[in-house]
Amino acid sequence: METVLAYVATGYGIVMALSPVLQIRRMLRLRSSDDVSIAYLAVITVGFVVWVAYGLSIGVAALVVANATAFVVGVATIAVALRFRDRTAPRA
Repeated sequence: METVLAYVATGYGIVMALSPVLQIRRMLRLRSSDDVSIAYLAVITVGFVVWVAYGLSIGVAALVVANATAFVVGVATIAVALRFRDRTAPRA
């Protein structure tokens, strides 16, 4: 049962890691990222690095794979958000 749960957790972790692609798709369609918090994306993306390091330190591939995927997608999301940021809009 533990092995099955490990595969399910890893699979779902990868699905979660890829979920920001939906936000990327929306930004590309609208050609705007004004409603996206880049600071939030940066915080969680840094967190993925911490989880990758932790996974490597304890030798758990499930943590490494899912969080490395999330890191790459997070960086891509930030890049797209920065590309479509309206530089003239006031920031809160």
